[in-house]
Amino acid sequence: MSVVIATKNAETHIAQCLESLKRQTYQPIEVIVVDNYSTDKTIEIAKKYTLRVYSLGPERSTQKNFGSNKIATGKYLLFLDSDMTVSKNLIRTCVAKMEQDSEIIGLYIREVVTGKSFWSRVRRFERSFYNATVIDGLRFLRRNIFIKSGGFDEKLYACEDWDLDKRIKKYGRADFISSPLFHNESKFDIKQYLDKKGYYSTNFNVYINKWGKDDPDIHRQFGPGYRLFGVFVEDGKWKKLLEDPILTVCMLFLRVLAGWKYFVIRLKVDL
Repeated sequence: MSVVIATKNAETHIAQCLESLKRQTYQPIEVIVVDNYSTDKTIEIAKKYTLRVYSLGPERSTQKNFGSNKIATGKYLLFLDSDMTVSKNLIRTCVAKMEQDSEIIGLYIREVVTGKSFWSRVRRFERSFYNATVIDGLRFLRRNIFIKSGGFDEKLYACEDWDLDKRIKKYGRADFISSPLFHNESKFDIKQYLDKKGYYSTNFNVYINKWGKDDPDIHRQFGPGYRLFGVFVEDGKWKKLLEDPILTVCMLFLRVLAGWKYFVIRLKVDL
């Protein structure tokens, strides 16, 4: 079992991530940290938990491919962000699921946003609608299938997980695990959130052009109909919207802001 974590200036949360792996009921786990030349104490902290710490850039696709293709030896791969932690039985549950059914090539994992602020609550509410949809990304994979698929497209620094999903599903089917991983957004800041969305949006067209604007997944991932409506109402999820109208309105407000940011970036590029 190999876990690959791409990091950059993650000193505030990398220890919590690695501690959660240390507490897993499934052992041993090969933990691989591929750092993008951090200027803080990320590498120093990571080396307290694992000897497999490497420096590589320029983007997370390259980092994750290096960790998975060049370093990892496990039968299975789990990709984590540095600000994530995992529930103590998560890896055991994922391995058991994969061992029971050889046709499953990857797993979506329920992601829970953590944080006590109001906007963290909004993000937690929003993220709960995305599990195992085209907005989600596979995190637990068979390593041989990952390698066979070609891994992450290193031309992409946005949507690389969606791109991998589309290619890897040619080799089998995906499933879902309800045991959670936790994404720390306790210091959620709207400006930083939009700046990050703006940065990634400059790479969206590389992904869109690769698959074509008529691709059905592209339509749902970027079309306002699904992103602002469909994903929140399908499969009976519309009931959740009625349970907390304040969170619903604020969630849609964030989605509109992110869409506006993308529109402004594309307008500048086209000009």
